[in-house]
Amino acid sequence: MATKMLFATMLGGLALAACDPLPKPLYTEVTPPASFRTEADGVRVDNEGYQLDAEGYRINKRGQRIGMVDVQAKTAGDKSNAVAGYWISASGETAPGSVATPSGGGAGSGPGSIMNSTLPTPATMPQQAPISPTSGNVAPPPGYR
Repeated sequence: MATKMLFATMLGGLALAACDPLPKPLYTEVTPPASFRTEADGVRVDNEGYQLDAEGYRINKRGQRIGMVDVQAKTAGDKSNAVAGYWISASGETAPGSVATPSGGGAGSGPGSIMNSTLPTPATMPQQAPISPTSGNVAPPPGYR
């Protein structure tokens, strides 16, 4: 009897090990489409209709790249520094340059903003009258049970 139970338990364990109860994720069955397509004449076009050059950058009808920014040319002569005035321990000196400051407009500069208002100090706050404690023998309010 014990061998039959052992055999049935082992057979059940094998049956459970053979089935896969977890579903397969869709990304194993469906591959996402490419972000570009190749036309019949060999021109690659992205999903928004822009032609692509050999490196995959968008180009206009004249063959010039769209949206490319030359960072070195844009920041040439710029004296701003995000850490200006802070001590740089690696170099042993204060960081040069100036920190960018907001101009007259923008967020935090309108009427009622903290930037334009003077916050009250404890000396300018009105003094409150002290609250006097009452005894515990005060009659309850009317209607109170």
